[in-house]
Amino acid sequence: MSSAHIQALLGPPSVPDAQQRTLDFLNTRFKSYQDLEQAKDFNSLVEQSRAKDEELQAKFSASQAELDALIAVTRSCAEEHLHKAQELSLLRHSLADELSFLSQELVSTLSGPESKPTLLEDIEILHRNLKELQSVKSYIQVIEYALKLRESAVAAANSPSSAFECITHYEELQKFAASVTDACSQAQDASGQQQLHVAAALERIKEQTWSEVKAAFTSTLVDASERLKWPMPVDYTAASPADRKAFEDSFYNLLKLQTIGEKLHATSNRTWTEKDGLYPIQALVQPVSLRFKYHFEGTRQTNRLDKPEWYFTHVLNVSHEHRSFMENVIQHLLTSTTYKNTIVWREFTLLLLPLLSRKLRRTVPALIPHPAILAHTIYQALTFDTALRDEGFDLGGTSAVAFSKGLPNGKEKKEVRKWEGVSEVILGRKDWFEAWMEGERAFTTEQYMGIISAPDAWLMAEDAPDEDDESPIDRELKPTNSARRVKALVEQVTDRYSPLPQFVQRTRFLITVQLPLLEQYHARISASLDAFETLSSTLMRAVPGALADAGLADSKRLTSGVEGVQRLCKALVSAKYLAAAMETWGEDVFFLELWTEINHRATLRAQAEASAALPDPRGDMDSVPEGTIFEELVVQYEKLVGRAEDMIVQTVYGEVEAGLKAHFSAGGSA
Repeated sequence: MSSAHIQALLGPPSVPDAQQRTLDFLNTRFKSYQDLEQAKDFNSLVEQSRAKDEELQAKFSASQAELDALIAVTRSCAEEHLHKAQELSLLRHSLADELSFLSQELVSTLSGPESKPTLLEDIEILHRNLKELQSVKSYIQVIEYALKLRESAVAAANSPSSAFECITHYEELQKFAASVTDACSQAQDASGQQQLHVAAALERIKEQTWSEVKAAFTSTLVDASERLKWPMPVDYTAASPADRKAFEDSFYNLLKLQTIGEKLHATSNRTWTEKDGLYPIQALVQPVSLRFKYHFEGTRQTNRLDKPEWYFTHVLNVSHEHRSFMENVIQHLLTSTTYKNTIVWREFTLLLLPLLSRKLRRTVPALIPHPAILAHTIYQALTFDTALRDEGFDLGGTSAVAFSKGLPNGKEKKEVRKWEGVSEVILGRKDWFEAWMEGERAFTTEQYMGIISAPDAWLMAEDAPDEDDESPIDRELKPTNSARRVKALVEQVTDRYSPLPQFVQRTRFLITVQLPLLEQYHARISASLDAFETLSSTLMRAVPGALADAGLADSKRLTSGVEGVQRLCKALVSAKYLAAAMETWGEDVFFLELWTEINHRATLRAQAEASAALPDPRGDMDSVPEGTIFEELVVQYEKLVGRAEDMIVQTVYGEVEAGLKAHFSAGGSA
């Protein structure tokens, strides 16, 4: 129903319409006046109409009352619905704004200038964090269990009554670590993701557990050895039986632990490191190491960079002092064990060497700016290596023996590596070796310049060398002072690099430091002969009227007469003296071995071919090299000797001819 219809119904009745309807009714019912007069029920009809009118009025009143009530209720409901509609409209606008905000929140703004995570991104981050926390929880549980096993193993090792029960706990830890590693590997293969670090963490826990177990057994042996006055020289026979028994029991327990450990940690292709060695000997080295650190790594006066011989001598003395104890007591304890083939003194000395290696690695960087101290340190290291080899030390019979596997029938071949020496700690580092080489080159060059610049450099040597140092060359030929000093300098250089353990290092030293001295001296003599020839040719070309010039007169004095011949003789004997010395050096065993290695090794041949002072090496491995290492320089010096001899002959010839000119002139005038 429309509102217009409602308004029409609410309006008052139309009187004209009512009258018209009444008139139409009467016209229809009473068509004429006669019908009206003849009608008997007109009055009753009027009464009925009046009664019906009253009834309609009553209904109208009731309907009006109901209508008013209905309108009031409807208005109230309409107002209520209008208010609710307004509230819903506001709620709709609020929801629309919130929906718009949430829609904007779902758009990533991480690439914007004010990078703020969206709601969705926050949810994703929280979800990832939850997964990570769950993974971390599992990770922590794994680590916690491993740490409990570690604590159990260490506690058992520190208990004298149940020391070897620690092996059970350690084996459980080892199996647990292996199972976790396998699970991680399978998960990685399945997902292709990066492997978790839990396997590496368990491996570190396992290694630390074994180290602490070993430390517990080691502590027992160290305590027992201190009752024997270790690390002082031990008089084992003077010790009480109880002390000896305690020492032997702890010694065997530590050996047993090592045997078990080797079975548990059996791996192939494992190389020896400074941390390896016989467990009981490692324990005995610990007090020695503490004393070494006290004296040479602290603030005491014994810790001096310029006195490396102090700590080298200290280690050498410790090895020598305890040799009797190692060979007579400890070696006997090993006879009934699986380590009976170990040479205990060599093993003990081998485990002392890391003290020097660590000391050198710490101190050498500070010595690089001081070439003299660096060279002294290297010399002391080479001296130490030589002394230890003279004592009979090598790697045979020690834990440093390398095993090569994979031979036929499952056999193992035992190969003994050659001991490179403590000096290899320095010489094996390219930058340290180059720094030492540069320092030696600068030092020898400075000495050479001092020899050449000395006032008596080109005077004939008057004093003969000591009888012990006199060589056949000195007896046969009287050299100049510079020639004798250069020869001594070259021999001094040979003494400095002859102890080098590797032929590569010796070759570098030969080419970089030693040969340049001989080349420079050759160039110096050659330059003096060139100057002599220049002055002589100037005099020959000068006109007689120019002889009065002071410079020409002085040049004539230097290049003519006895003084001129003496100058040539000095160059002659200097070159001949060095040539003879190099021939003698070339026959020395040291240089013969070096020349043989240069000919047989491709890398050394390449270095030799790049040096003009060395003869061309041959690469035939089966043949013996011909000539000597100084052959090329000897040839060059002999050319100088021949050139000086020719110049002497020419000078003498010129002097004789000049002296006979007066006689020829007098005879011609007569």
